[in-house]
Amino acid sequence: MDIGTLVADARRGRPRAVARLITLVENAAATPGGDERLREVMAAFATASGPEAEGGRRPYGARVIGLTGSPGVGKSTSTGMLIRAFRRRGRRVGVLAVDPSSPFTGGALLGDRVRMQEHATDPEVFIRSMASRGHLGGLAWATPQALRVLDAAGCDVILVETVGVGQAEVDVARLADTTVVLLAPGMGDGIQAAKAGILEVADVFVVNKADRDGAQALVRDLRSTVAPLRGPWRPPIVSTVASKGEGADDLLAALDKHAAYLDESGELRRRRLARARDEIETIALARLRARFAPEGRERRLDRLAERLLAAETDPYTAADELLADLG
Repeated sequence: MDIGTLVADARRGRPRAVARLITLVENAAATPGGDERLREVMAAFATASGPEAEGGRRPYGARVIGLTGSPGVGKSTSTGMLIRAFRRRGRRVGVLAVDPSSPFTGGALLGDRVRMQEHATDPEVFIRSMASRGHLGGLAWATPQALRVLDAAGCDVILVETVGVGQAEVDVARLADTTVVLLAPGMGDGIQAAKAGILEVADVFVVNKADRDGAQALVRDLRSTVAPLRGPWRPPIVSTVASKGEGADDLLAALDKHAAYLDESGELRRRRLARARDEIETIALARLRARFAPEGRERRLDRLAERLLAAETDPYTAADELLADLG
């Protein structure tokens, strides 16, 4: 199937076309310099998004919600709960679940998404696992462009579930309109959240597994930590038991309140502008790196590295020499 047909079918929301385009995005991310076919796809999506039957929406028409948290807090279960809640509103939902990469195949280790299987037959829900491929921040290199594909397919809401939380894994805040940080009692999450800088990126806190001992203590700890924060938006704290669907309405209310704040304050435009800047910069840097790929330049880089180790040059001078080779 040619690119034009795939793009047209994706705009009509046909799952197979969406899946093939996201595969193209992932493969391009693993190819030095990218895949020229992906340029054609992104050019087609640049002018309008959404199903053709709807007359086309502007890019980033979809609401992007990121979910992050330590392993075991219930991110996948919470994602499934949100899918059900948005489907009750009649929304088309896309899910990008960024999983750890297999050290052998490079694919997503949790690609079966067993906790979301109840939505597998719903034509208005598209779920895709993407391997992080070792990318810091818990997000795959290709995630921003995969978002464009789902947006073009008419998804009203896109949920991005990340690998987990670490001190470098807060990139979801740069990608999402709203960042949801999940914590659970009994896992030392309050301290870990502060260490990882999660307090600064959270728009909404969720204390999941709230039926367990220690949940209320965790809520109190969070409140005392969030209270001193000053700013136009103070993250609400929502208690849920995602495995039972409890707290879904409260979480939706918090998300809606944040969406209203983003619109009224102009913060939504600022965040999406920053997202576009990051996307352009990432592609430009990837293409620049690809120009170093030829064997001769690789040998040149090795020689410069040897000189640096031998204290015959400094890293800035070596970098200048390497860039000079590019002409």
